[in-house]
Amino acid sequence: QVQLVESGGGLVQPGGSLRLSCAASGRIFSILVMGWYRQASGKQRELVATITSSGTTNYVDLVKGRFTISRDNAKNTVYLQMNSLKPEDTAVYYCNADIRSYYDEGYYNKGYRTLNYWGQGTQVTVSS
Repeated sequence: QVQLVESGGGLVQPGGSLRLSCAASGRIFSILVMGWYRQASGKQRELVATITSSGTTNYVDLVKGRFTISRDNAKNTVYLQMNSLKPEDTAVYYCNADIRSYYDEGYYNKGYRTLNYWGQGTQVTVSS
């Protein structure tokens, strides 16, 4: 069973920094795109940043220059370094990944498949 587990959230003052981590585990063959999304209270979930297996990154305009996404392919882990945090960055942050993994559901039902996975979310609160 593939799963994503986030860590690193918490309470920080405006202007402060946090680093989020998300580790993928299970019978993983390869991880394609990994990303971070966030959902503030009463709002829809929105994209924050993504990174491909080769390291190409993409950021939403609101976080450009303040957030940095990176990944360690050997550890199946993606990170989000968040600097110059603002109260409007307060949200639950979710890890997301397209993962190719091996499955075995019986003699005639086994092989590789690519599915999209979500982590359970980690709360980030920016407040003085």
